[in-house]
Amino acid sequence: MRNSTARRALLLFPFFSLAAFAQQSLDALIDRELPKLCETYKFLHQNPEISYQEEKTSAFLAKELRGLGFEITDNFGRYRDEGRTSFGLVAVLKNGVGPTVMVRTDMDALPVEEKTGLPYSSTARTRNDAGQEVAIMHACGHDIHMSSFLGTATLLSRTKDRWKGTLIMIGQPSEERGAGAQAMLGGGLYDRFPRPDFLLAIHDNASLEAGKVGMTEGFAFASVTSVDLIVRGLGGHGAYPHLTKDPIVLAAEIVLALQTIVSRENSPLDPAVVTVGSIHGGTKHNIIPDDVLLQITVRAYKEDVRKRIIASIGRIARGTALAAGIPEDRMPVVKVDESEYTASTYNNPAFTQRVSRVLQSALGKENVVKLDPVMGAEDFGAYSQNDAIPLCIYWLGAIEPAKVRKSEETGIPLPSLHSSLFAPQPEPTIRTGMKAMTSIVLDLMKR
Repeated sequence: MRNSTARRALLLFPFFSLAAFAQQSLDALIDRELPKLCETYKFLHQNPEISYQEEKTSAFLAKELRGLGFEITDNFGRYRDEGRTSFGLVAVLKNGVGPTVMVRTDMDALPVEEKTGLPYSSTARTRNDAGQEVAIMHACGHDIHMSSFLGTATLLSRTKDRWKGTLIMIGQPSEERGAGAQAMLGGGLYDRFPRPDFLLAIHDNASLEAGKVGMTEGFAFASVTSVDLIVRGLGGHGAYPHLTKDPIVLAAEIVLALQTIVSRENSPLDPAVVTVGSIHGGTKHNIIPDDVLLQITVRAYKEDVRKRIIASIGRIARGTALAAGIPEDRMPVVKVDESEYTASTYNNPAFTQRVSRVLQSALGKENVVKLDPVMGAEDFGAYSQNDAIPLCIYWLGAIEPAKVRKSEETGIPLPSLHSSLFAPQPEPTIRTGMKAMTSIVLDLMKR
């Protein structure tokens, strides 16, 4: 054995297994690094940046990783809208011949005003794409992700005698807009850097106790497609509706008709959601407008289901317009925003089972739970390229256990992700996050 401390432990305690000693030495390293990481978390929490603006966040991660010996490539990636700068980050640590493992963190925050009342609450503000001033908060916990990510990088840089291969750690921008993973891939991630053998990421969970992780095999997150539906009519005076073609009435009929896509056109065995998130039309009480805009999201696991739903939206909108007597040159217009399309995320079952076994050993079986898939979205799935590369993203419990128990007892839901009241419990969450991910990487790349 190369590690003299380990050798002495085994001589003194013959019953002491190497695995047990390895976990104990990892815990000692975590104890040493955790106070700094909790301060890092608070710093990141107080200095959030929304999608497409993560310049300072990326630079902070780059500085920390460079100090750990990683080779850094910053400002990496290319959006479909080439007018934007990508603040993607790629950090590489080579340690001999072996597997290539990629670990991802996302970096962007949300335009949410924090109301947690925490002493390190965010008071940051910025201007969004429309030029409006908005408050910013890490309401989805990407600050937890980044802190655990840096913890993992630190532990792996300190334990190079226990693994071999190439470790790639990426800081991804714009996850909340569904554009970041495609920007990294579009910038040539797998051309400019070694193609990974395994892909790993975490996502914090707003209803799972800190100290636990949640596993989901197969589909874990749904795809999300943004659809703009412009319902066109013929405007006029509210006193003379018979001289118009009212797009507000038409839009209302279309909203109701869209509900039948999932209930009557889609198999109950193929989960899907169609949500009309906003309706915009008209300017005054007595004016019938020319147009109404519906903003719709389509969620599904399977690609053929997604395409069929989008086609149904167009068919229903056109059919309803025809029934209302809308002329051909004023038919509804369906626009699909592919720039922010998020593919579904599929956890490779065999790989996820392996990850689960490692986590049970590292954290205890009682702290690894199975969770159902969700219809929320996560663009991490794009990196697997249709399951060509084994991928696993798992849930990281982030809530104080007493709060979870109280919620279960009272039936009062906890603040969800994206809530202005979402407040992870930093110390045990980051501890579990870095220990879990480090244990997985060490297993995949063990000597």
